Amino acid sequence: MNQTEWITALRQALRGLPREDVERSVGFYEEAIQDRMEEGCTEEEAVAAIGTPRDIADQILAEIPLTKLVRKKVAPTRAFRPWEIILLILGAPLWLPLLLAAVSVFLAIYIALWSVILSLYAVDLSVAACGIVGIVGTFLYGYLSGGHIAGSLLFLGAGLLCSGIALFLFFGFNQAARGILLLSKQFMLCIKALFKKKEEAA
Repeated sequence: MNQTEWITALRQALRGLPREDVERSVGFYEEAIQDRMEEGCTEEEAVAAIGTPRDIADQILAEIPLTKLVRKKVAPTRAFRPWEIILLILGAPLWLPLLLAAVSVFLAIYIALWSVILSLYAVDLSVAACGIVGIVGTFLYGYLSGGHIAGSLLFLGAGLLCSGIALFLFFGFNQAARGILLLSKQFMLCIKALFKKKEEAA
């Protein structure tokens, strides 16, 4: 694929996004391809090193704020006519609850994903706290019981067990959090893609 074909494919993949974002991105990647060619790469090598237009388009979409896409879609391109205003007011009992429900569902899903992450780390913190209490309790129990070895060993074993579990949970929860964050990112990309498709159809 040469530079012209790549840029055309990128423009096609970016259809529906705000024009200023498309032009800025296309200009940036045109310059990046030219820079690589000036460094001695062939045109095909320079294009291949940049990546596929689809991947670049997904990356650009991820960087555009959702509020910007929403504002561009819902902002009127002209002044409302009187009859349109009347229809909006009369139709408010229908479209307003639907809009609020859609926003509520979106927020609920997004908050739920982040709540899972916070809950995982709260569990890990609780287990780690039990480990610390068990280790500290070893010395306190030994002191208060007058050197009762069996009880002290029980506290020490429980503390070390909880500390080990907390360590394993920490690494496991880190992986789970990465997965949830990736899921959150994909969810946001799907929402943005819906606005992009609506813009293409308009």
